[in-house]
Amino acid sequence: MASILDSDSSASFDKSQFHHTPSYCEENVYLLCKKLCADGGADVSDLFVVFISNEHKHIPLWHQKASHRADGIILWDYHVICIQRKKEGKSVDLVWDLDSTLLFPSTLASYVSESIRPSFELFSEFQRVFRVVHAPLFLCYFASDRRHMKDSEGNWMSPPPKYKAIVAEDGTVHNLNQYIEMSTKDVLKDVGEDSVNAVFTKQLGVLVGESQLEQFFINL
Repeated sequence: MASILDSDSSASFDKSQFHHTPSYCEENVYLLCKKLCADGGADVSDLFVVFISNEHKHIPLWHQKASHRADGIILWDYHVICIQRKKEGKSVDLVWDLDSTLLFPSTLASYVSESIRPSFELFSEFQRVFRVVHAPLFLCYFASDRRHMKDSEGNWMSPPPKYKAIVAEDGTVHNLNQYIEMSTKDVLKDVGEDSVNAVFTKQLGVLVGESQLEQFFINL
């Protein structure tokens, strides 16, 4: 497989090549990162897993496959995407979202404009927060036993993946809640060099606001 970093930024990939279980976006992105690296599509150091949510667990995104509206808008409790930063000499950062109807992958600028729409005025309870986690740390420490997908009687709210649950390298069996808990009051005050560089050392990454996302990746 030719490296996506060496291909035209407008190239579209077949989503069917990637594992996808509806309602398990965090696991889909975990496997996507592994596949991109295994197939030579990316260096793991250039991948960032981005959790999108807020304290109210109500975040709107446009152009989502699960939507029943013409504009593709849906209200998620949280969502997870992968952002691949540009290499030196390459022009764009890329977004890999298996649940989007946009080009796969999309440029970050296009994804922000079409799916996040930061210029669209939202009530405060719908403001998005982005937890940016460096993929090497995510692949090492993330774990989910899928307990969040069972109702009070222990029934699955959505069928789980058929493969075994993801266990962290240190033996942790579930920490998804730590990734999706976030608040607008905890976002970075600025996206200067020191703040941005923290993403490479913090297990749970850093929190940025929707107006900071593109600038954060420019500064990486």
